Amino acid sequence: MQRGFAAALGNWRTKEGPLARSLATAVREAVVDGRIPAGTRLPSERELARALELSRGTVVTALTRLRDDGWLHTRHGSGSVVRLPARLTERTTPWSLDRGGAGDADLDLTLAVTAAPHEAYLAALGRAAERSAALLVDSGVATAGLPRLRELLAERYTCSGLATRPEQILVTSGAQAALTLLVDRLHTDRRSPVVVESPTYPGALAILRRRRARLLPVPVTAAHGWDTERLAETVRANGPQLAYLIPDFHNPTGAHMTAPTRTAVAALAERHALTVVVDETMRDLDLRTPPGTEPHLSGARVIQIGSASKVLWSGLRVGWIRASADLVREVLRNPLQAQLSPPPLEQLIAAELLGDGDGGGDGLDAVLADRRARLRRQRDHLAGLLAGTGWTYTVPDGGLSLWLHLGEPTTATELAARAAGRGLAVSPGPLFAADRASLAHHLRLPFTATPDVLTRAVALLTG
Repeated sequence: MQRGFAAALGNWRTKEGPLARSLATAVREAVVDGRIPAGTRLPSERELARALELSRGTVVTALTRLRDDGWLHTRHGSGSVVRLPARLTERTTPWSLDRGGAGDADLDLTLAVTAAPHEAYLAALGRAAERSAALLVDSGVATAGLPRLRELLAERYTCSGLATRPEQILVTSGAQAALTLLVDRLHTDRRSPVVVESPTYPGALAILRRRRARLLPVPVTAAHGWDTERLAETVRANGPQLAYLIPDFHNPTGAHMTAPTRTAVAALAERHALTVVVDETMRDLDLRTPPGTEPHLSGARVIQIGSASKVLWSGLRVGWIRASADLVREVLRNPLQAQLSPPPLEQLIAAELLGDGDGGGDGLDAVLADRRARLRRQRDHLAGLLAGTGWTYTVPDGGLSLWLHLGEPTTATELAARAAGRGLAVSPGPLFAADRASLAHHLRLPFTATPDVLTRAVALLTG
């Protein structure tokens, strides 16, 4: 054990500074990298000193640092156990946002992502492992999804006002996988244009561009939402067969479609034989108190896609399509479907997290309540930091980011380049534009980081 522990620390002695500090840092990094799993029981101080060829005093100092910082838990007579500190496990912010990410950036705010709900996820993982025995005696070949997960997703739709049967659900490896399968099935005429919002989610733009689809952008703003007259005019003039919309806490503007607008869009789709793919990835990230009750954007020509990635964790690659049972069967025949289906254990974990907590977990409602409260505080903190900048924005009712308008003459690309020089990575508006050039004075700024990191980021952005 001692030798294995020492090997897991790597070449830590080459670091500058006191040995005790270097040793404590090496242990933290080994835990984060997975070389020393959380829950590992450490050898005694005497054994560690012998294995690491250090004085016992140096080892004691290093362990004290780790204990004070929350990386060790010591119980008298039972030794010390490695753990992740509460400040990392009891928050929505990925730890990597504190440590840089994109390129050489010290701070990376290009991704609007959250950390997993730590305790709930570990509990779900344990329960999923216990339920996996039956899966292991089967083939593991991709299907429309595990029956229990499809039932849970159908029940969630039904309980929120959209009656759904399990056979109307197809489980995928995320919302992008869902959109890829639908576009492959529905966009059969490459000459037919596709309606998208401006701005919109860059991942969706990338999927549509790969098919060389002609994009018809329709404006959406945080303050005024969707212009249904402009949308109707675009559909009448161009005859598109497919549209991609994000009605719930729109990415990146945060706009939320009103119930009358949803009804108008569904009616427009029905009149013009327009299939509307509705991305509901952000729907559960409602930061209003209490959350609203807007209906799903639904209708005979409307298909919903969703994902666990924004609400729970990006590492849980489980998404879904909610459509007619006939369309689900058609998509299942696509050879891509097997490649875009999540592994069975991932689906089991998702089912445990989306369940009601009867298996011993906290349940999705408890997880969502905690996430919403934390994101609400971070959103309001970021809005307060930006109050004196002169930039304009609408504080969104949900989602994960603010959509800033910088005004003249600074472009977002120029500002992003300056910020990158100071160690901050951010996403300028043209990334969210169908033409890659407009939205030049807009910037997306997620509030998924901790208040301390957001404070540092705004200082770098405005300095």
